[in-house]
Parts: sequence; C-alpha cells; structure tokens
Amino acid sequence: MKKLIFVLILIISSFSFAEINVVTTTTIIYDLVKQVGKDKVKVDYLCRGDQDPHFLEVMPSYMLKLRNADLVFKIGLDLEKWLPQLIDGSRNDKLTLIDLSEGVDKKEVPTKKMDASYGDIHPYGNPHYYLDPSDAKIMIEEIYDALVNESPGDELFFKKNMNDYLSKLDEKINEWNSKMAKVKGKPIVFFHSSWIYFADHYGIRIAGYVEPKPGIPPTPSHNAEIIQLVKKAGIKAIIMENFYDDSAPNQISQITGANVIKVPVGVYGVSGIDSYIQMIDYIVNSIIQNV
Repeated sequence: MKKLIFVLILIISSFSFAEINVVTTTTIIYDLVKQVGKDKVKVDYLCRGDQDPHFLEVMPSYMLKLRNADLVFKIGLDLEKWLPQLIDGSRNDKLTLIDLSEGVDKKEVPTKKMDASYGDIHPYGNPHYYLDPSDAKIMIEEIYDALVNESPGDELFFKKNMNDYLSKLDEKINEWNSKMAKVKGKPIVFFHSSWIYFADHYGIRIAGYVEPKPGIPPTPSHNAEIIQLVKKAGIKAIIMENFYDDSAPNQISQITGANVIKVPVGVYGVSGIDSYIQMIDYIVNSIIQNV
C-alpha cells in the first residue's frame, strides 16, 4: 500500500504545472506580474524601489537571478541601459525579453538628434509612463499576453487574475481622478523629468524642474531661476523622487516656503508601500495635501 501511495504521488506531481521563472527590472513590474501570475510564477526583481532605475551597478548576483529565468520584463525606452550587460552575463540563451513600453503612447520623443549637452534624453521617448495608472493597465495586458504565451494551459487562470486586478485598478483610478481634480491646472515644480505622463493624466501644469536638464545636477544659477519662478507663480510644492539628493530643493524651500514632497516611484520605495496601488495612493495623497 505504501508503495502504491508513493507511485501515485509521483504521478500526480508529474502533472503539476511548473512555475514560470520571471525576473523584472523594477519593483513596479514585479508587483504587476504577481497580480496576474500569482502562484503560477516565481518572480524576482533587479532594481530596488528606493534605487534610481536609470543607474544600476552591474553585479554578478543580478546575472545569477537571470540565469534560470524564462522571462525578463523591462520598462523599456532606454531606461534600463544596464540590462543588456546583465543578460549577456547570465549566459541564458533561453531567456525571453518582454518590453512593456510597446503598447504605450510615448511622450517627449525627440524630433532631432540629441547629444550629451541636452542631458539624459531618452531617444525613444520618456520612459516614466508607469506613473500614469492608465498605462499600468496596458502593462498588465502585456504581462498577461507574455505569461499565456509561456504557459498556454494557464490562460483562464491568468485571465481571471488580470480582470480582477483591472477591476480593482479602475476603481482606484476613479478615486484618484476625483481626488486630483482639486489640483487640476495648478503649477508644480518637479525634481526630475519623470512626471509628464502623470501630469498629463491629471491635468497638472509642470512649471519647471529642479534639474536644469534631465540627469544634470542642480546648479546655483538654475536654483535662482526656480526660486524666482516659485515666488512669481505662488507654487506650493516641489515633488521629488525619494532617491534623489534633496539639498537643492530644500534650499529653494527655505527661501520660498514651498514644501518639498519626497515620494516613492517604486514599490517598496518607502516602508509600507508594498504594491503599485499603494504607491500611487501615496503620491496622490501627498500632492493633494500640499498643493
């Protein structure tokens, strides 16, 4: 009898669905993959939520994460310039790369040839589309397609999870739209050019950036310009990603009285932000309380 039970266990285990091994470049994608894949995926991420995704040190441990992965998801639009080297170093020739920017309506695509004098300009468009919740819906659908392609037998499982999450996200989008209506049209200074998709979605006016050009550190002369701008326009807040140095924004704040609001732009960017929805909640609530 014991031998029979053991044989039955082996047979049943042979029919169990294998997990899809997934690596994501960011914690935002990590959360969205979990929402669709749930227990059918084993997922890990490369860039922490409190790190700048433009720059990630190439480390052997990241290559090891990719070595046994089936899929790797990226934001794309040249955000993760460090990823090709990691993929090459993983020596995983079975790895499938999924670019989640494919279906996004891209903004700030350069219309002329750019060089280093323009700062960190992305040649294919601004990659920070994930801060617009409507673009997160596009990401979810791309993730669903990739998981189904990898495991067609789990299509109904993935579809139910996707639809459940999209329903929840739609409810939150309506809530966020209602909250953000009070700041529509108001001018805000941001630190880095991460916010065009978010600002367009909510009708916020981007008055300026603390960085003189994308990726270029603040300068005294530019700080002086921003100080005059804040005073003249009566700007109440400077919104910045929490992984940037806040010395220049704080200097501007001390002179103008504008509040410096540091927000996470990644899941796990601050304690208690464990999902994409919680992250957008944090950003929205921080803005409506300070603008």
